Amino acid sequence: MAEIYYWVMFLLSAGLTLAYTAMWHKHLDVHFTLIFSFVPITNAGYLLFSQAQSIDTAITANKMIYIGSMYNSLFIVFSVFNLCHIELNKWPRTALMTLTTGIYMFILTMEKQPYYYKSLTFERKNGIAYLHKEYAFVHTLFYVMVSAYFIAGVWAIVYSYFRKKDVSRKIIYLLIMPDLVSMAAFFGGRKIIHSIELIPAAFVFAQVVFLLIMHRVCLYDITDTGIDSLVETGDTGFISFDFRYNYLGSNETAKGIFPELNDLTVDKPITKNKKLGDTFTKWLDSFRADQKLNEAHYDIEDKSYLISINYLYDGNRKRGYQFFITDDTKNQQYISLLNSFNTSLQAEVAEKTEHIVEMHDKLVLSMATMVESRDNSTGGHIRRTSEGVRLLINEIKKNNVFDLTDEFCRCIIKAAPMHDLGKIAVDDAILRKPGRFTPEEFEKMKAHAAEGAKIVHQILEGTDDVQFHIIAENVAHYHHERWDGSGYPEGLKGEEIPLEARIMAIADVYDALVSKRVYKEKMSFEQADSIIMEGMGKHFDKALEPYYIAARPKLEEYYSTVE
Repeated sequence: MAEIYYWVMFLLSAGLTLAYTAMWHKHLDVHFTLIFSFVPITNAGYLLFSQAQSIDTAITANKMIYIGSMYNSLFIVFSVFNLCHIELNKWPRTALMTLTTGIYMFILTMEKQPYYYKSLTFERKNGIAYLHKEYAFVHTLFYVMVSAYFIAGVWAIVYSYFRKKDVSRKIIYLLIMPDLVSMAAFFGGRKIIHSIELIPAAFVFAQVVFLLIMHRVCLYDITDTGIDSLVETGDTGFISFDFRYNYLGSNETAKGIFPELNDLTVDKPITKNKKLGDTFTKWLDSFRADQKLNEAHYDIEDKSYLISINYLYDGNRKRGYQFFITDDTKNQQYISLLNSFNTSLQAEVAEKTEHIVEMHDKLVLSMATMVESRDNSTGGHIRRTSEGVRLLINEIKKNNVFDLTDEFCRCIIKAAPMHDLGKIAVDDAILRKPGRFTPEEFEKMKAHAAEGAKIVHQILEGTDDVQFHIIAENVAHYHHERWDGSGYPEGLKGEEIPLEARIMAIADVYDALVSKRVYKEKMSFEQADSIIMEGMGKHFDKALEPYYIAARPKLEEYYSTVE
């Protein structure tokens, strides 16, 4: 049974060492690696001792056991001091390592010299190996040394708990357990269970605890970020939190900007301080909702600080959040001055641009009016069709099945007066003919749509208002297309016709029907409505019918007030 126990402890220690190897990080304390290296050797020594059939094998196994008993006790103390942020310079370290190695040299000669053991005898009894020893003075020194290591470790842990706020309480709680368990097993293991040693189990337990510590230690070690000088002594402040907004650590620069950090304990929620909680929680919540919101400004007195937020990484794993804080005062002052200048400049540019746009619009409207003056209409066509388009757009927007934007609606109303610009290229003899066109004349007249598109393109080429350019060109080009494909100039059908041209077509035809021409009298609203309704699904887009019907009373009201 004892041999099975030692086998299990050895295999567990070896497995945990493999786990440590897989989790190893280059910034981990070197003593972690030494502890995980020596524990399997020690447990292998206990396993070998349990199988020993001779005193030579038992002595060899005993020497392996002492490696862990001595060196691991020292390495655990060194790790405790490092984790508790207590500096132990190289001279005490060297002295303790020399003392430990010196005592181990006596152990290596235990069967030859009487300094560690005065005498040794071996026996196997009931399947259990025993090495009967008479202790010498060096063995007493060994006990004193191990006890001193234990006391030093406990002192460091207790001191850190009460005096050092920059040490994680979770790590302190974890550290105390293997120290206590190891010493209990070392001094009282055989008294509890006579046939086996509890030290192998205590070492395995220590490995498990140190794996847990290792899992968290990189969260608290600012050097793991690889920017030691920047974080510790530079002008950049650094603060880190875990995913639960628990405070993990900060550098002196950050504490100078946020003095409340000096009173905040590691592993405590940031909300423990109201000012810090309100400020940092707001920034963290925004970053969690949208990682693009990774910057903010913090103004205090005459300073302005840039707060940059990112994830805190352990290798390639996200473990929390990190804040970089830099003095951005001069940059903000420059930006403020630049913004003031830009605001003034933008206002002036906007005023000039508005004036240019206004002149441009008046020029286009004047061209349209000039073209209209050559036509055989009674005048006012562009003004009336523009109002017709506006009334139709207003009805379409009420339930907005077509999902029109405000910009689209503005553009089509503004483009309506340009729909017949192409007539400038039509011969006066045709344009002003007081009667119906011959087939040849009508073919020449139809060319005004394509010509209008060319003229609009040339007028608006290079404009910043790209959407208006496209809509105005489409209105001029396609307002004579028909839903059934019988229109001109391209013979487009259905939704091939741009929506702006389909809307323009209704306003254009309605105006032609209810307005007087030199070759015809104006129709009644009833006659015009009959023709428009008959054309739905043939000449016009059937989907626009409800909006025409809704706009009809306003169209009739408007046309009743104009000549």
